[in-house]
Amino acid sequence: MASRRKARIYAMQALYSWDVGRPPRDELLEFSWLDPQPGREETLAFSRLLVSGALEHMEEVDAQIRDHLDHWKIERLAKVDLAILRLATYSLLFQRDIPASITIDEAVGLAREFGADESYRFVNGVLDAIRKACSG
Repeated sequence: MASRRKARIYAMQALYSWDVGRPPRDELLEFSWLDPQPGREETLAFSRLLVSGALEHMEEVDAQIRDHLDHWKIERLAKVDLAILRLATYSLLFQRDIPASITIDEAVGLAREFGADESYRFVNGVLDAIRKACSG
């Protein structure tokens, strides 16, 4: 499902944008920075679901991230890593129909592609700890 992968990329970019500039939610969910393409609506619908959910549950999402950071403060995280963690944490907490392994694998892939050299290891560790806490 390449469209789900793209949807996660768009959602991560939107959450990054929200963290950096706090654009209005409606503006953010328009994804106006993307070129219009036929057949993209299903992908954008999933992106909107992810972004809306993460923003709606930001307190709980951030609390989970904070609780599972070892020797880090959430304010010091790279913005890209934080966007990826927020996206995946929302999915782990509220999208129980998506297997946790898929959510974590997708997040690690995003961190490899968009994060710093070791971001994927950091993201994997934090999300695995959240997964264990949520399932235990």
